Amino acid sequence: MDLGLLSPLSKPQPESQESPIPRLVEKAFLDMGYGARLLTKTRVPIIKLCEKPPEKLRQGLLEERAKWEKGVDDDREPEDGEANDDALASPTFETRPPEESGQGHKSKPSGGVGPHAELDPEQLLGTLRQSNNVQLSSYYSMAKRVLRKLGGRDITHSTFADFGPNDFKVLNDVCHAFVRGLADKALRARLEKYKSLSFSDVQTAPSSPANRSLAGVYTQIEGELMAMAWESRQIHEKDDHLEKLAQSRLSNWKTLQDKPTYGLDPLAYNKELHFIADQLRKVPSIDLMLFQQRQYESASQYHSRAVKILLDLGGHDTTSKSSPVLPAVVSQYVSGISKEDVRTEVAEFSKSIGGNSLRAVARKHKALQLAKEFEKALQRELYRDEDVGYIEKYIHVLRGSMKKTMTGDHHFDYVVPITGQMMGLLEIIKGLPDPSQMAPNQPRDPYRDRLEFPKTGAGVQCDINFSAHLALHNTLLLRCYSHADPRVRPLVLFVKHWAKVRGINTPYRGTLSSYGYVLMMLHYLVNVAQPFVCPNLQELAPPLDPKDTPQQVDDTVMCKGRDVRFWRDEAEISRLARSGVLTLNRDSIGVLLRGFFEYYAQNGTMSTAPIRGFDWGRDVLSLRTHGGLLSKQDKGWTGAKTVFEVQNKRASTPTSASEPQLMQANPLSPTDPITEAPQTPSSDALQSPGVVTKTAHEPARGGDVKEIRHRYLFAIEDPFETDHNVARTVTHNGIVAIRDEFRRAWRIIRNAGKGTAQEDLLQAIGTEQSPRDMYSELLTEIHGRELFGDAN
Repeated sequence: MDLGLLSPLSKPQPESQESPIPRLVEKAFLDMGYGARLLTKTRVPIIKLCEKPPEKLRQGLLEERAKWEKGVDDDREPEDGEANDDALASPTFETRPPEESGQGHKSKPSGGVGPHAELDPEQLLGTLRQSNNVQLSSYYSMAKRVLRKLGGRDITHSTFADFGPNDFKVLNDVCHAFVRGLADKALRARLEKYKSLSFSDVQTAPSSPANRSLAGVYTQIEGELMAMAWESRQIHEKDDHLEKLAQSRLSNWKTLQDKPTYGLDPLAYNKELHFIADQLRKVPSIDLMLFQQRQYESASQYHSRAVKILLDLGGHDTTSKSSPVLPAVVSQYVSGISKEDVRTEVAEFSKSIGGNSLRAVARKHKALQLAKEFEKALQRELYRDEDVGYIEKYIHVLRGSMKKTMTGDHHFDYVVPITGQMMGLLEIIKGLPDPSQMAPNQPRDPYRDRLEFPKTGAGVQCDINFSAHLALHNTLLLRCYSHADPRVRPLVLFVKHWAKVRGINTPYRGTLSSYGYVLMMLHYLVNVAQPFVCPNLQELAPPLDPKDTPQQVDDTVMCKGRDVRFWRDEAEISRLARSGVLTLNRDSIGVLLRGFFEYYAQNGTMSTAPIRGFDWGRDVLSLRTHGGLLSKQDKGWTGAKTVFEVQNKRASTPTSASEPQLMQANPLSPTDPITEAPQTPSSDALQSPGVVTKTAHEPARGGDVKEIRHRYLFAIEDPFETDHNVARTVTHNGIVAIRDEFRRAWRIIRNAGKGTAQEDLLQAIGTEQSPRDMYSELLTEIHGRELFGDAN
């Protein structure tokens, strides 16, 4: 549940950064032994509260409080940030300065650290060199850092509107240095022969500019590496048709590099580059040449990718003297193993068996990788002391020689042998936690929060929101919509549950809040379903009384400067809904859900109504607007913005009476299932007392700096705060995931009852196969089915 703490007579108000109230309340709860944590990255202060915090969590909360009281700056990385779904905090708490300076080389390197921080532009560009052991992706990251230090930025759809000549000057110089600094001389020479990467005529012909994008140049380097791989390949496509198709793609790639108008529209050129580069990646023979084990990729996943390439090239994992495909895939598999010591051992084993069994080589790889994972876990003391001896014995077994089986099983040709005396050891190992799922063997989670409250075992939990005045109106608006038709509540609950189980309901991970999905459903019911299911309650707001004075209007229909009028007579709305006079729509919940998913899954004409689907790239959902849609262009929501706000004054810092207008009250999440509203930072970028738009070089004095990133990849206008995008938390990866899930849901619904294999619409992400099952299968794969299998 959520609680709202209102203090209308307090000066300053509790939501102000100057107010001591939130910190005093936090301290009181901590002193009483509760778990309390003040979140300061949200639009208003929110205290996360739990009744029975585990001792480790309680100590961490006390330490965090002590650091604040001592005035210690805590420039935490995102994993220690606001990783909490209920708080609906920003998904990206970036600590770097904004990239909107546009001052060219005259700008002081922003955020420069390390040995190159004080170099002049030419010297800084000269430091951009790729070492032989540095991967291209890491080198690209280096180039982006140099670009930022020079006060520059890459051109994107979010920055193109105000990208000036100075911006292009810096960007083009970095792009040139990026190519010039490549370690592979042959690659560099090939690239510099292309017109688009010659950099010899930059800005000499105003009618034909030579502007570039760093992301686009990176794509060109990747694509050229694929072209080089094609030219040195030994395995061709499995038939003439695919071979000619691949040749056509290579020809298109080379033609694009010399396109005369590449610099007229760098973003359009980037799109062409990405499209053809993606086509090259789908060529199996190129895929084989560049095949490598990815960071944190398990041996099983790596093996699965190798099998796909093998089949795409027309090969099979059986010995055949007439086909060179299997030996080539096995050789590349071994060469691409990430760990050098593992690669050496696997190579020796592959040589000993003639390199003609991918499954045997992969099995050796899986055994050695599992041994390494156990060793890492032992080094971190993650297993009980009584289990250490068993694990050490098992590691010795995994590192032992593989033997050919005598059973004649084609799959288990070579296995790690287990004698009868070792069966007890295997049973113990099988009962232990999977080492691959332990922290040392997992990729760093940028959203991990060491102070996140556990979902169970902490007693009663709630949020305390301070002075969220607008939240009261948002809550009442949603509740009135739930009264308008009995189908609203179950529809909203279903969609919220669907979004949660499909993993697209986590704002701090770049997806959308529950409140966003509520507004999406209400938009459909009010503006898309025909006839409408609910009337537009804001359009039905009673008119202003012409006799009211401006002060009376401000007191009755305005809140925080926002017009909060709507038809809010709950009793009358409920009475008319029961009488069936508010709508002529009699569709079932199932029919409405079908239309909802179709509307957001595609932008063509819908099958359920003569209306087009939602256009994610152009449209803004606006519940208060007649028809429900505005354009991003009309609202000016076409480019990302960054706002810096000084907040969270230390206990010893003198306070001021000024209140930040940016810190608007945000909707609560009350216990009523439908009345859930956002707590995300406002998109209002206006400066006001207490809100400072900082440059890269201004230090924060007396408080923390909250960086607010406003994105418009997906746009949902708040019903009252019309300058606030409820979907501002949605990142590029987030919107891709959300749209993919809508398409998946629509595909499942559309194919229902057609006799095809059916997916589960509400199948939870990650439950297709549990980690325990995968661990058991891995052990079976390493040692052979006759030792485990059904007897397990």
